[in-house]
Amino acid sequence: MPPTPQDRRAARHQAGPATPAGRRGPSGGRKQPITVDLIISTAFGIIETEGYEALTMRRLAVALETGPSSLYAHVVNKEDLDELLIGRLCAEIPLPAPDPAAWRTQIAGVCTRLRDQYLRYPGISQATFAAAPSNLDTLRVSEGMLAILLAGGIPPQVAAWAIDSLTLYVNAYSLEVSLANRRAARSDDGWVISRDEMLRRIAALPETFPQTKRYGAELTAGTTHDRFDFTIALLLDGLPAANPHSTGT
Repeated sequence: MPPTPQDRRAARHQAGPATPAGRRGPSGGRKQPITVDLIISTAFGIIETEGYEALTMRRLAVALETGPSSLYAHVVNKEDLDELLIGRLCAEIPLPAPDPAAWRTQIAGVCTRLRDQYLRYPGISQATFAAAPSNLDTLRVSEGMLAILLAGGIPPQVAAWAIDSLTLYVNAYSLEVSLANRRAARSDDGWVISRDEMLRRIAALPETFPQTKRYGAELTAGTTHDRFDFTIALLLDGLPAANPHSTGT
């Protein structure tokens, strides 16, 4: 019986690096052997220049000067590739030793670093939605977040669901910012407007929007990262800590 996708994923964590086979280009010259690391690096290059939506197995094969079928000797499918990409980003996130006196600051820091990793590659956080992570590097981050919350006195069930809420927000925020930045980069896109224009539009609203007209400045205030920090703090403020002295402030 051939190995299942789960078997092939698990083998990457158990076996040592395989010796890559050499290959030749169209002109007969030697090309860099295809490895999982090369596939991941090339995929990141595509995302960085063209966006996550451009990444397909066929597009990746073209970039590697090979056929799509040859990639499946190294990755199971596109979902497996997504998991490898997110895992590579998570591997670069430093995790602090849990400190009961600073748990809020530590959790907010992990969320910020995760956000910054996603924003390096436009739209890549889309790969995290509806996915149950099994990559060890990805699980390492959730393990670290769980340890921090537990050290802060957060009950285990609350901590587990808090991680889900926090990461979902980070993923959605990163995707929205990537989409907005891409739209802003298109000079012909008239839907991108400045804050001043937003304020003018709000001021011109009919009187059936009295609160929006009155608080237009507040509704449009702050940078996107200001709003990120506010929402992370809002989520953390709602967590019931078992130890009232573990505030992290």
